[in-house]
Amino acid sequence: MYEVTVEDTFAAGHYLRNYKGKCENPHGHNYKVRVTLAGKDLDKAGLLLDFKDLRDVMKHVIERLDHQMINEVAPFIELNPSAENLAKYFYDETNGKLKSTTQGRVFVKDVTIFETDTTTAKYSE
Repeated sequence: MYEVTVEDTFAAGHYLRNYKGKCENPHGHNYKVRVTLAGKDLDKAGLLLDFKDLRDVMKHVIERLDHQMINEVAPFIELNPSAENLAKYFYDETNGKLKSTTQGRVFVKDVTIFETDTTTAKYSE
């Protein structure tokens, strides 16, 4: 099994519903998102997926959230914008796009969201 990983960043605000503490108030993070892909077969160029192509897949998700109040962006209008839910959101969005562009050859192995340099949430299936 081959794997490739790309990291990118975005800045956004959020607050947690049904939470007691500082994070129930609006605040912001400089998020880092790490997406790792996996697959058994390489393409004709010997790549699982070009890093540029993975960045392009991630870009459409990042652009929806960058410099936004995440609580005002679907599905987070109702879904709590925790790091855990953001990780699953990136997983679902990037995996769906990759399945169609690679005909299922490449899939998302996992997504890690860094809220800070020392706090992360990871999602995989």
